[in-house]
Amino acid sequence: MSGGIDSSVTALMLHEQGYEVIGVTMKTWDYASSGGERKTTGCCSLDDINDARALAVDKGFPHFIIDIREEFGDYIIDNFTTEYLAGRTPNPCVLCNTHIKWDALLKRADKLDCEFIATGHYANVRQENGRYVVSRGLDESKDQSYVLWGLSQEALARTLLPLGKYRKTEIRQMAENYGYTALAKKGESYEICFIPDNDYRGFLKRRVSGLEDEVAGGNFVDTEGNVLGQHDGYPFYTIGQRKGLGIALGKPKFVTRIVPETNTVVLGDEEDLETTEVYIRDYNMGKLAHIEEGMEVIGKIRYKDKGAPAQLYTEGNMLRARFLQKVSAAAPGQSAVFYDGNDVVAGGFILT
Repeated sequence: MSGGIDSSVTALMLHEQGYEVIGVTMKTWDYASSGGERKTTGCCSLDDINDARALAVDKGFPHFIIDIREEFGDYIIDNFTTEYLAGRTPNPCVLCNTHIKWDALLKRADKLDCEFIATGHYANVRQENGRYVVSRGLDESKDQSYVLWGLSQEALARTLLPLGKYRKTEIRQMAENYGYTALAKKGESYEICFIPDNDYRGFLKRRVSGLEDEVAGGNFVDTEGNVLGQHDGYPFYTIGQRKGLGIALGKPKFVTRIVPETNTVVLGDEEDLETTEVYIRDYNMGKLAHIEEGMEVIGKIRYKDKGAPAQLYTEGNMLRARFLQKVSAAAPGQSAVFYDGNDVVAGGFILT
C-alpha cells in the first residue's frame, strides 16, 4: 500500500470480497536525501504512509511499514547509476518489481502466514497449461504488463492483480463509492520514485562525486566520426534524444550511439535510429517455457511503444528479435517485451 489510489482501492476491493487483508507499505527511499525538488509521487513520503495506515485503521485490518531502503539503494540505485555510466538507459521499475518489491513482499507474506500478495498494477495474471501468464490490463493507457516481465513463476503463483479488469476511471469511481473522495482525486504516481524532480542528470551528479567535471567536454560526432562539437558528458544523454543537446546543426539530429570509453556521443538522422534486429539479454519466459524458433509476436521496446510484429529466435543465452518493420531507438538497457495477443511471452533487456 503506497498510499495512492490504485493500491488503496486494491486493498478495499479484497477486503470487501472477504479476504483477510494485511496492508504493507515499503519504505524504499528518503526524499530528503534526493537533493531535488520533491513532487507528489504516491509513495514513500510520510503523508503517503499515513494515508495508507489511516485507510487500514478505518477498515480494521493490520498495517505494517517495511524499511527496505538499504536493500533498494544497494541494488536499484547502484544499478541505475552503473547503467548510465556504461552508456545504457536503465529500467529501475522492472528491476524493483522483479528483485525488490515482490521478493520483499513474499518474504513478509510467509512470516505473516499469507497465501497471496496483491498490488495495484494494471495487468492480469492467470494459470494456463501449467504456467502463470501475465497479460495486458483492460485499460490500455494504464497497462503495466511491460514492467512485470521479470516476475518468476513462483512469484506469479501467489500474486493477485485485481485492477487488471478495470479502467482507471472506474477505479476513481470505486474510491468515491467506498466513501474516500480525497483518495479518488489523488494524482498519478511518478514512475521513478527516487527521482521526484524528474531530473536524472542532477541525480547522477549528486550521486557520483566529481562526475560532472570528469565527463565534461567530450565530443559530439556524426556517424562518420567527424567532430561536430562538445557535450556535457556522455551519461547525460539517451538514445533517441533530440531536444536539449545544446548544439545547432541546421537540422534536427538525434543521439544514435553512446561510447563511454571515449566519452563520445554520436549524432545522426532519424533513420539512423532505425533497425529490424534487436538482441535481448537476461530474458525471462512468460506464457511459454521455451521459445518456439521463429514464432511471431508483437514486440515493445519501450513502455509507451505501441508494439510491432516480430519473430523470436534463441542465440546462446540471448534472444534475437527480427522485426518485420523498422523500429526506432532501441536503447540498450531498456526492456523489450514480447506478446502473443495480450499475453507476455518473454521479456528482457536490450543489448543492441
